[in-house]
Amino acid sequence: MLKAKDIMTTECITFTPETDIRTALKTLLDNKINGAPVVDDGLVVGVLCQSDLVAQQKKVTLPSFFTLLDGVIPLSSPEEMEREMQKIAALQVGEAMTPAPTFITPDTTIEDVATMMTNEKLYTLPVVEDGKLVGVVGKEDVLKTLLSK
Repeated sequence: MLKAKDIMTTECITFTPETDIRTALKTLLDNKINGAPVVDDGLVVGVLCQSDLVAQQKKVTLPSFFTLLDGVIPLSSPEEMEREMQKIAALQVGEAMTPAPTFITPDTTIEDVATMMTNEKLYTLPVVEDGKLVGVVGKEDVLKTLLSK
């Protein structure tokens, strides 16, 4: 049974939270990758994906609310609205990245990786061992296994 260590990319492209958004975007496009881990002091603190950067072009979504006895009750938290605005206006990777990413280990099975990618819509998974980044599994890494069957 294939595991993450069998298909992961070990020569990882990474960003820091201070990396300029334009630099990160150019790096993703030039290397034809969907995303890359964000590393700070040796720890993976987030993942920056193309979808995080596409969010900069979207319209601001006004929060939903309902009224009850002449009172307005928001259905989303002010923190969600603030996070959305921060992503739209981001100048650095740390402001646009998805924080606290889902990690996998080198021994995570390909079936578990595919399940996570499908169910959680995660297409760039950092591979961490003993707290250190050792690789990245992207959706193309999983797709390549189909060709070898």
